[in-house]
Amino acid sequence: MSLRDKIETDYKNSLKSKDKGKITTYRLILSAIKDLDILNRSGSSKKQTDDNDIKKLLKKMIKQRSESIELYKKSNRSDLLEAEKHELSILSYYLPKQISEEETKKICHEIIEKIGATSIKDMGKVMGELKKDYSDTIDFSKAGSIIKEYFNKK
Repeated sequence: MSLRDKIETDYKNSLKSKDKGKITTYRLILSAIKDLDILNRSGSSKKQTDDNDIKKLLKKMIKQRSESIELYKKSNRSDLLEAEKHELSILSYYLPKQISEEETKKICHEIIEKIGATSIKDMGKVMGELKKDYSDTIDFSKAGSIIKEYFNKK
């Protein structure tokens, strides 16, 4: 079952159970997927939207929710905070589990040693290696800051 089919099935189930929070979130997801379909059909390289495209879209939506959560925490808006957390949990369900920050540090340090990176100039090489093996499971913004921190300490 494709990721799109899974999301559509879960949307139908939320309609049956009349869960308004889930219904709203699934409508947002499906709307974003339809926008992506239109973009992919009308672009110069016409293609079908696949699971990887949808995963990228979900990651983008998760990043937006995470940023909103931080803002709502600072503003003491607990009502909006809870809604964003609920959306975040639904979006996260469809992606592979993200590696913890400690595990990310360990992986980054191993790759730096493996490829012999010596300065911040080698950051692109390190990120490229990370993308080869951990494209779905690692948070690249965290990895980038970990790598910068590593080279700044040297």
